[in-house]
Amino acid sequence: MTDNNNLIVYCELEDGRVADVSLELLTKGRQLAKELGVKLEALVIGNNLEGIEEQIFPYGADVVYKVDDERLYPYRTNPHASVLINLFKEIKPQICLMGATCIGRDLGPRVSSALHSGLTADCTSLEIGDHTDPKTQKEYKDLLYQIRPAFGGNIVATIVNPECRPQMATVREGVMKKEALTEPHTGEVVNLDASKYVDPEAFAVEIIDRHIEKSKVNIKNASIIVAGGYGVGSKENFDLLYELANTLGAEVGASRAAVDAGFAEHERQIGQTGVTVRPKLYIACGISGQIQHIAGMQESSMILSINNDPNAPINTIADYVITGNLEDVIPKIIKYYKKNSK
Repeated sequence: MTDNNNLIVYCELEDGRVADVSLELLTKGRQLAKELGVKLEALVIGNNLEGIEEQIFPYGADVVYKVDDERLYPYRTNPHASVLINLFKEIKPQICLMGATCIGRDLGPRVSSALHSGLTADCTSLEIGDHTDPKTQKEYKDLLYQIRPAFGGNIVATIVNPECRPQMATVREGVMKKEALTEPHTGEVVNLDASKYVDPEAFAVEIIDRHIEKSKVNIKNASIIVAGGYGVGSKENFDLLYELANTLGAEVGASRAAVDAGFAEHERQIGQTGVTVRPKLYIACGISGQIQHIAGMQESSMILSINNDPNAPINTIADYVITGNLEDVIPKIIKYYKKNSK
């Protein structure tokens, strides 16, 4: 294989299906690859991968690399890292994207460290652009802009990697939009032999037992979300939010500050360090609107802010603002909703 300079997405598997975050990255990767004039490639590692490419081609991949071996599922760090490191030395992609999942967070740093390539975690945006080194004045064309909040969310940083390849970034589920192509699309399948990329020693660690707890909360796919921040004031006051959510058929979410204060469980956390959501209606209760939280909900179709601070930053992105105390406002919303939906 020759130096292809393409963009590659590591596709994670969940119960024989390609994870949503990987399909979201293929959608974004397709746009970036088109801008760069290169191919979009996908890499799948696992067992029983027969026909897995049928899930990937609709998202625009030109090439799907498959490494199918019974020893490669479920995921283990060393074998998977070996495949990526050795394959990347061979095909030399210019960009590699992967989900900021448990697997991506484990795999990404190992691969970037072995290839001395650098890695930006938890990107909220990816773009292509040019860069001039302020010291040497050297110009670089078509770099990957890896954009994420930094310094506690006080600024949005754009990180570039001028010299080392691949340029690697991880992105959380829900940050990018998942969109299949409207026209049928197919590409090339390249089957790779695991033993060519993985030494037998890499399989020394065995998985004795594997247990995955499914989340009971499904805020990611909720069409209406009632979210509470530190301004809700207490765990008891969060009961008001649950009451409103039950009335509207909604899910309850929370900001990091509310979760840290013990008002809500961690799986309800929305934002840069939680879940990214795109509901039809987002009701933000007592949420100030830190940049990390906004990163996780700004794509909502409609945002209603209820806050006793008229200058809360979230009000600048809200479609409707109600200034007042939650204890007064929420019971009125429930009352009028019930009255008008009979």
